[in-house]
Amino acid sequence: MKLLTKALEKKLPALYAQDGKGDNAKVYVKFFTPWTNWTWYATEYDPETGDFFGWVEGHAKEYGYFNLYELQSIKGPFGLKIERDILFETTTLGAVKSGAVQ
Repeated sequence: MKLLTKALEKKLPALYAQDGKGDNAKVYVKFFTPWTNWTWYATEYDPETGDFFGWVEGHAKEYGYFNLYELQSIKGPFGLKIERDILFETTTLGAVKSGAVQ
């Protein structure tokens, strides 16, 4: 599975473009591990570095930076890899944080 399509890359704003929007910031893509509870919600992206900014749910729920190439390199049990939720639709960060969006 391709984690970031050209169409998604075009939709994602540059890093810091949504700075100050808080829960009204838009989330454009969701990545997850099928073997754990880790999930990454991307709000911004830098195509030169592969860095995303967004909301990360893992050991804790927090804002953070994560990298496309690192996500692509992670391998779980039986060769499982990070996946992109192909049914995910653009929503607000507030909706994600409140649990209204899974």
